[in-house]
Amino acid sequence: MTAASTAPTLVVGLGCQRGCPVETLRTLLDQTLSTHRIAPGQIKALASIDLKREEPGLLALATQLGLPLTCFSSTQLTPYVLRLSHRSQIAYERTGCYGVAESAALALAEHLARGPVRLLVPRQKYAQATLALACSG
Repeated sequence: MTAASTAPTLVVGLGCQRGCPVETLRTLLDQTLSTHRIAPGQIKALASIDLKREEPGLLALATQLGLPLTCFSSTQLTPYVLRLSHRSQIAYERTGCYGVAESAALALAEHLARGPVRLLVPRQKYAQATLALACSG
């Protein structure tokens, strides 16, 4: 893949507990990207569930990275349930979604790529947060 137009769309999906500090989210992101040898500049956007639209840590992370944060309703995330690597009953009880990070990553990647997407990095958990990475192609 040499042309920019063929570069995959990489999207980070995030879930977190209320009040999760930006430092926790950043540590999880940095560790995940380092482990999978992904440059931070390859990430196109962040995604989460609409219940987290005003979450200070998520908003601060988006600002730090200079990336948009797109939030989806649990109804919009429901179609991705069969593609999740992990289904959390607790997450479902709290949000109406079995996996915020993976579902949100898949939903946004699909929206941006307008084509098939897959989980590149399944759900990663650290302290009060979860992260997943989806990509096109």
